[in-house]
Amino acid sequence: MRRLVLAGAFLLAFSAAAVHGRELRVCADPNNLPFSNAKGEGFENKIVERIASSLGAELKYTWWAQRRGFVRNTLKAGDCDLWPGVISGFELLATSRPYYRSSYVFVTRTDRGLDIASFDDPRLRGLKIGVQMVGNDAMNTPPTHALARRGIIDNVRGFMLYGDYSRPNPTMAIVDAVDDDTVDVAVVWGPVAGYFGAHAAHELRLTPISLPVDGAQWPMVFDIAMGFRRDEPEFGAEINGALVDNMAAIEAILADYRVPIWRDMVDPAH
Repeated sequence: MRRLVLAGAFLLAFSAAAVHGRELRVCADPNNLPFSNAKGEGFENKIVERIASSLGAELKYTWWAQRRGFVRNTLKAGDCDLWPGVISGFELLATSRPYYRSSYVFVTRTDRGLDIASFDDPRLRGLKIGVQMVGNDAMNTPPTHALARRGIIDNVRGFMLYGDYSRPNPTMAIVDAVDDDTVDVAVVWGPVAGYFGAHAAHELRLTPISLPVDGAQWPMVFDIAMGFRRDEPEFGAEINGALVDNMAAIEAILADYRVPIWRDMVDPAH
């Protein structure tokens, strides 16, 4: 009997140590607000804090600039296990259930009185337009392709999607360009526009693009999920469960960071 009691005590102690020692290893960019930074100030930082707490795990980061080779040097290298902020269905990884849906938006200064909501608006041909660019035509952002297929090229100014990484908040340059009148209108991924727009010197107007898909192949609306290795379905199920359990808190975090949510957007065409 005494041996059984001792064995039971050992198992309980072992179990408690295993739970206490669990880590949620997250891959993130240390300079990529509003999503993440090394100070934990991004909304993805806040969301994974909730996920880690829900799983009873200690949050650990692997920091890597979100550039070409990010997956290879983080998840596939085995240095971390979870990448928040991935497009649902991302081909290099398995992805969780989506936890928000956002879109590209037109950003203008409110004092300009522009109400552009469509790439077919004829005013776009005479305005200075800012777009986010990857740098490779075949890989460029959907708004860049939408404008190009309409022949709107000469009055477009490109801002690199990841910005000048040597500076803080590298993705904010395109929103700053609207704020200081360098461009008349910009087409910006919603979370970037919402966060930096709220901190602009002038009041900015964010208008969702009127249609979720341009033409046959350029989506403007994306479901956002968390990525993990394909051979870890049990881990994925845990993440899905934690997302469901924390959805109200996640939605509150997204609202705090002014992330435009597609379900909340009114189609300007109606």
